[in-house]
Amino acid sequence: MPLPSDSPDTPEAPRAAGAPEAPAAWRDPKRHLWLLGLLIPAFPFLSWGLTTTTGLGVFWWTGPLVLYAIFPIVDHLIGKDSANPPDSAIALLEQDRYYRWCTFLYLPLQYSGLVLGCWLITRGDLSAVDRIGLTLTLGGVAGIAINTAHELGHKTEALERRLSRIALAQTWYGHFYVEHNHGHHIRVATPEDPASARLGESFWRFLPRTVLGSLTSAWRLEERRLRRRGRSVWSPHNTVLNSWALSLVLFTALALAFGPGVLPYLTAQAVFGFCLLEVINYTEHYGLKRERTPSGRYERCAPRHSWNSDNVASNVFLYHLQRHSDHHAHPTRRYQSLRHFDEAPEMPTGYAGMIVLAYVPPLWRRVMDPRVLAHYDGDVTRANLQPPRRKRLLARYGAAAPRG
Repeated sequence: MPLPSDSPDTPEAPRAAGAPEAPAAWRDPKRHLWLLGLLIPAFPFLSWGLTTTTGLGVFWWTGPLVLYAIFPIVDHLIGKDSANPPDSAIALLEQDRYYRWCTFLYLPLQYSGLVLGCWLITRGDLSAVDRIGLTLTLGGVAGIAINTAHELGHKTEALERRLSRIALAQTWYGHFYVEHNHGHHIRVATPEDPASARLGESFWRFLPRTVLGSLTSAWRLEERRLRRRGRSVWSPHNTVLNSWALSLVLFTALALAFGPGVLPYLTAQAVFGFCLLEVINYTEHYGLKRERTPSGRYERCAPRHSWNSDNVASNVFLYHLQRHSDHHAHPTRRYQSLRHFDEAPEMPTGYAGMIVLAYVPPLWRRVMDPRVLAHYDGDVTRANLQPPRRKRLLARYGAAAPRG
């Protein structure tokens, strides 16, 4: 299956304002910080160790506490880093296999933590509240694993693409591998994209639209690919079915090992995990829209079509996912090489804080709607509007005078 690739004639992004020319022996200042991303799949081990040591059941909730309380504070305290790797360093950064191992190691920790979690949940020593907390902790690991799968799934090496689908098995979200690469990256920041949130659309309305829309889109894309090759959609060559089969094998093996009573918890952690992915999706393109060209096609995706954040903590734990504009310009570019764009719209904080805002629609709209409007110079008609709220948005914001 072909994956998006860098176009040879794609212009390089400008260096951040005030960035110096590349020294001959430039080193990534975040080089060793990327290992901190492995703390996330270690959450179940941390929960177990801290609870055993202190006797406090609150540590079974390590995942939600870190993701929703600690990370937003740390993001704010550490602040931002908008520095870019110099152009002359990118080739060496891309070739350095150290960065790949930072993502590869996520998977053995992810699945050993899942096995530990299943054992702890089913052995009978935990209260119902403790089991819920541990289930959400497992779901947090699974949700961030989708981001790891995202990094791996964009690469051209067969090993990384296989590991991507393995990382997705815990959440039954293997279809993401197809839809994200061949659907979202084509339709991003358009009304047709189920993963691009619209101005005026709450996260709770976006969630069912993106979950169902992404699933059906992935199936149609795979059906079209197989039809072109003269194969049936119900064949072993169907990437979506193969990915779901991995999930079925995983859940069956865990149910056989720990009993069928583990299945409700496995289901709950999977749902929490993919909802965590989708709330991040919600933040990434909210209200942003590509305009149509005179030919009727959408303009090429540009930095202005993605919300970015240079908050260091979230970027380290999410493999630079917040440098989303460069990712859409160069989908196969590795996370350590992604760059800041001065022209990209900037979120007020990192993803950790933004997802908390997204859960409360009035707060989200108060913070983000004015930013969308400012991004379009006050002309709300240029934004990607939620159809049921279109009249209300036009009545509230009107439209700016025509440009030019």
